[in-house]
Amino acid sequence: QVHLVESGGGLVQPGGSLRLSCEASGSIFSIDDLGWYRQAPGKERELVARIASDDGPEYADSVKGRFTISGGHTRNSVYLAMNNLKPEDTAVYYCHGFGVYTDFTVFDSWGQGTQVTVSS
Repeated sequence: QVHLVESGGGLVQPGGSLRLSCEASGSIFSIDDLGWYRQAPGKERELVARIASDDGPEYADSVKGRFTISGGHTRNSVYLAMNNLKPEDTAVYYCHGFGVYTDFTVFDSWGQGTQVTVSS
């Protein structure tokens, strides 16, 4: 079983910054995709940013130029630097990982989520 543990959420004023971290642990052979998704109340979960092992970072249009994803499959950890935060960024942020266990079966796992609230 793969465990994804997020940290770094909290309350911040508009224009402020936060940095989210996600650490993956377990019987991991390789991680092919690590990323961040978010879900606001009454809305569907959406992609924020992701890094795939065979591709560069991908961002939602709404966060381009403000958020930066780093880390990724080679370190079993991923980070999300969020700058110039807006009230519409308020959501629960989830870490997601897709890869292969040491027994060569596939995993597709989610973290428990961390709350980000942007409010004055």
